Amino acid sequence: MISIIAGPKGSGKTKKLINMANKDVESSKGNVIFVDDDKRHMYDLRHDLRFISMDEYPLKNADEFFGFLCGILSNDYDINKIYIDGLFKVMQANHDDIPKFIDKLKSISESYNIDFIMTISCTKNELNEDMHQYLI
Repeated sequence: MISIIAGPKGSGKTKKLINMANKDVESSKGNVIFVDDDKRHMYDLRHDLRFISMDEYPLKNADEFFGFLCGILSNDYDINKIYIDGLFKVMQANHDDIPKFIDKLKSISESYNIDFIMTISCTKNELNEDMHQYLI
């Protein structure tokens, strides 16, 4: 499953994502990962979540970020949810990169039964119309 929380900066997307991740880790039968662009929110998350700060990795685009996620998944077969805060920032991308990236994620999500929940700083109208089906 792919889910996107979209909204303008300062609209509470990150807080909602953190609350969802903290709640899911309590009941999850697998591992939960939280990917962020920096360490700001590290202490807002439960300690049993795996936190990854992308400022430690020199990724330059959406394809490299997708490869990074595949590497995480290949290392841990027990992952069932990955939360990504600030998709544009963590993969250094723009609106045009999102549909292709989501299509790749959808394939992995279906093949390995992994949920991807992410935030994007934009309005619904700024997203490609094909992406509207993923909005929560």
